[in-house]
Amino acid sequence: NMTRDTIDRATKRGAGGLDGAQMEEIRYEGYGPKGVAVLVDTLTDNRNRTVAEIRHAFSKFGGNLGTTGSVGYLFSKKGVITFPPGSEEERIFEIALEAGAEDAITYPDNSIDIWIEESQLASLTQRYQEKNLNLANSEVTWLASTKVELNDEDQEKLEHLIELLEDLDDVQNVYTNQA
Repeated sequence: NMTRDTIDRATKRGAGGLDGAQMEEIRYEGYGPKGVAVLVDTLTDNRNRTVAEIRHAFSKFGGNLGTTGSVGYLFSKKGVITFPPGSEEERIFEIALEAGAEDAITYPDNSIDIWIEESQLASLTQRYQEKNLNLANSEVTWLASTKVELNDEDQEKLEHLIELLEDLDDVQNVYTNQA
């Protein structure tokens, strides 16, 4: 849960308004419980503070910060379009197929994810909108090529780690390869 303070600071930083500091986008790679791969995208004006905070978060929950490239290769950039439960599955799949989507998944709650090459995300999103198929979300994300199964205890540790990371001011996104 972001506090007003955090949001204000992040907004100022994004606009370069905090002491005119130089903002850098830095990706950190690490391991969570049972070797789960974790990618952490940050936007920071102080990489020493950021790396210290991230290292602390990892060590607190039995993980560790890896070197650049240690887990990044397990992820590829993909576009994903999500439809809410109750959407017209057949039409959505048909359009996905025509567009050359890589995967179409219906979840137990009947929501749907369509995975596509990042470069084709915008045109497929537009196609769905033109056909009045109301999507819940369309974004570029990092998809893991291999997934790690966790037991309940490790799952809980990972959730705490992700929460702690996401609460850091400099962290923008966290991705894992947990199944």
